[in-house]
Amino acid sequence: MKILSCGAGMQSTALALMSCENAKAGRPVHPLVPIYDAIIYCDLGFEPPWVAKQVDFIRRACASSGLPFKVLKSPLYSDFIRNFGERRTISIPWWTLRDDGHKSKMPRNCTIDYKVELISKYVRWDLLGYQKGQRLRDEDKKAHEMHIGFSLEEARRCKASTNPMFVNRFPLVQMEFTRADSYGYIKEVWGLETRASACTFCPFHKNHFYQYLRQHEPEQYAQLVQMDELLRVKVPKPPMDSDLYISRSRKRLKDLTPEDCADAEYFDYRGEQIWNGF
Repeated sequence: MKILSCGAGMQSTALALMSCENAKAGRPVHPLVPIYDAIIYCDLGFEPPWVAKQVDFIRRACASSGLPFKVLKSPLYSDFIRNFGERRTISIPWWTLRDDGHKSKMPRNCTIDYKVELISKYVRWDLLGYQKGQRLRDEDKKAHEMHIGFSLEEARRCKASTNPMFVNRFPLVQMEFTRADSYGYIKEVWGLETRASACTFCPFHKNHFYQYLRQHEPEQYAQLVQMDELLRVKVPKPPMDSDLYISRSRKRLKDLTPEDCADAEYFDYRGEQIWNGF
């Protein structure tokens, strides 16, 4: 089987739509992109509004092309809000600051536990028909492809899969497609302007992202500030000697200054500077 792990950002959206284009044309318009056996998106519970629009666009494109598109509900946000300070929670890469000024970052386990493993279980149980506890058959060992939407700038992130079922594939890297190329393909062929996809509370966002939410998505911003306040007032389990922050500046979101938020990242598209949404 050939599976697309779809985050519904620019790159994985480009792969999903290229696969749809191949299916509609009845020929490999994009030879390195297969007609996927499943395109799978994990809804982590709290993402920027444009992500839902991009997911809906992919859903409709897949429906018109005859490709299976699946949304898996993944309770990362709700689990964290419910459990933080009460019991051990998944490790999200919060920025840390000790009283002595030492700065660090928490390990990142959220993607593996709430996305990669969820997709793996869905493929194994729902698509391949395994029962819980059933051993992997020899014919399924490294027999299936997991396609991941890393673009050329992210080639260093391309690694072999540790899952016994999958071989990872990175078509955009093979095609030498950049983020700008992905954006341009989707806009020019499909008429959709896209932005990056990530949880709203992902600590890897630039501060400009929070400023954008404050100005344009006040409800999301208020919800995010509440989460930041949760990190401030509750003590994690097990206890830590550092304070935890969503912002890479190691400030509370409400305390970020315009100078802190002057860190937006852009890419060039036909002479126009496009904010990547991150």
